[in-house]
Amino acid sequence: MFRKKETKETRFYEKSSEQLATIGRVSVLVDRVTGVHYLHTWVGSGSGLTPLLDENGEVVVEKIEK
Repeated sequence: MFRKKETKETRFYEKSSEQLATIGRVSVLVDRVTGVHYLHTWVGSGSGLTPLLDENGEVVVEKIEK
């Protein structure tokens, strides 16, 4: 009579998050499909999203197990 809802894994997950008193919230999000890391910031009433770069200026990519 009742069907169980299939739980679909979301595309992004939050790898880390930090609340900074004077700045706002900073999180690292990871795309489960591509492995790309993104830096997401909330400051006041605005927010921003950008790929996270390593010390060489390359996009940080995590190997994805399929």
